[in-house]
Amino acid sequence: MALCRINLPHRCSSGTPRLAPTWSLQNPNPPQLLSPFPSLLNSNKLSYSRIRRRSFIAMNAHMATEPKPVSDDRMLVYVPPHPLIKHWVSVLRNEQTPCPIFKNAMAELGRLLIYEASRDWLPTVTGEIQSPMGVASVEFVDPREPVAIIPILRAGLALAEYASSVLPATKMYHLGISRDEETLQPTIYLNKLPENFPEGSRIFVVDPMLATGGTVVAALDLIKERGIDNKQIKVISAVAAPPALKKLGEKFPGLHVYTGIIDPTVNEKGFIIPGLGDAGDRSFGT
Repeated sequence: MALCRINLPHRCSSGTPRLAPTWSLQNPNPPQLLSPFPSLLNSNKLSYSRIRRRSFIAMNAHMATEPKPVSDDRMLVYVPPHPLIKHWVSVLRNEQTPCPIFKNAMAELGRLLIYEASRDWLPTVTGEIQSPMGVASVEFVDPREPVAIIPILRAGLALAEYASSVLPATKMYHLGISRDEETLQPTIYLNKLPENFPEGSRIFVVDPMLATGGTVVAALDLIKERGIDNKQIKVISAVAAPPALKKLGEKFPGLHVYTGIIDPTVNEKGFIIPGLGDAGDRSFGT
């Protein structure tokens, strides 16, 4: 896997690690299909695995040839180089894409990004099972471990629509956050988060547009108040821009962000350029 690092100049407050966000490209391994099999959980032949097997090659504005360790306190941003991800981002960008196709493209992109984000992150159980032709060694995702999807309304609903097809043993909690068109400050109008998340929870926060970063920061603050650490969270977005990534990197070291593409800038109205327009309006035809 190649890791791309872009250093954004900024001043950190006292006590904040002086680290810019790390932007990375991941070359995925061949996929493995995992399915929960409840009866296997009662077997005494199970073993549990939470080992992370991902390796990194660090780069500073150029390709490096020697592997270097990546700091656990640095935010990582992944742009998976899958052709289907590029395809769906292109469909979303097209101003001629009608609402139903746009919403489906958003859902397909979300499915692929969540698949990539869950790689080497889900706890598994292993054991033996009887196939029609003999005994086979097997590995399933452990359905007893808590995994939650949190879409930020409205557009997050479209990006998270197919999440259950990738992670069937999950709970979904909703956050409604609107942004003032003048001040660009977020306002929380719906909060369906639990009072506290179960210990060891893994959280996917789904926010299609990481522009100024105000909305996603407000969401992460609420989640962290409920007992979740930065490293237990992965953010899923369709498009990201430097202002949001800078803000996330300063405030949430150790966070992982998965996005379809990183665009260069945000305009004075808080829209990503070239972006894809208002993801909520285009998803729901409003």
